Amino acid sequence: MLQQDSNDDTEDVSLFDAEEETANRPKKSKIRHPVASFFHLFFRVSAIVVYLLCELFSSSFIACMVTIILLLSCDFWAVKNVTGRLMVGLRWWNHIDEDGKSHWVFESRKASAQESKTVSEAESRIFWLGLIACPVLWVIFAFSALFSFRVKWLAVVIMGVVLQGANLYGYIRCKVGSRKNLTNMATSYLGKQFLKQMVVEIQQCHAWISLHNCKHFFEDVFLCPLFLSLFF
Repeated sequence: MLQQDSNDDTEDVSLFDAEEETANRPKKSKIRHPVASFFHLFFRVSAIVVYLLCELFSSSFIACMVTIILLLSCDFWAVKNVTGRLMVGLRWWNHIDEDGKSHWVFESRKASAQESKTVSEAESRIFWLGLIACPVLWVIFAFSALFSFRVKWLAVVIMGVVLQGANLYGYIRCKVGSRKNLTNMATSYLGKQFLKQMVVEIQQCHAWISLHNCKHFFEDVFLCPLFLSLFF
């Protein structure tokens, strides 16, 4: 069933029914889709390796740029359309309705007892590690190219940030839901941190009050009789 987000015209839906035949597969830690797992990392890692080493093996900037952009494009398509669906049961895309209005759709498998068995823990770790680590590296490359005045590489690096960042954002939306859910998560986290800080401050206040009371008790019990004995 489609749930449309009125803020950004997005839809969060359960993954297509074609995956139901995989529900009876047992959940295992081993990799059940080795080809998908390989290509999930191959294109993005290859793009990074070519970016780092291309100047050592080739003097043609155009050839290096075309190779990197081709690898990034293949990675974007493979991760968006294939590896996310097979490895973690997530998928996202955009479609335009009859009125010409754009809709972003984010799919995820229903979290039932049977569906949870279709996702391999090893594949899930591989998927999210590659999905998060590589965009972070491209962001680092962007700052490095900017501060080292390698202006000609900025376009290539920005392409890497945009393509891999888009997949990262799309799958995070699939995982946690709509933007409203993201806001609720942030609010909940801040609320928990605030309550935790309040508890710590209350405990410190109680400790200070207890110490203060003990100090007055010591003065009343020991110091006052000692002071009086000096005069009587």
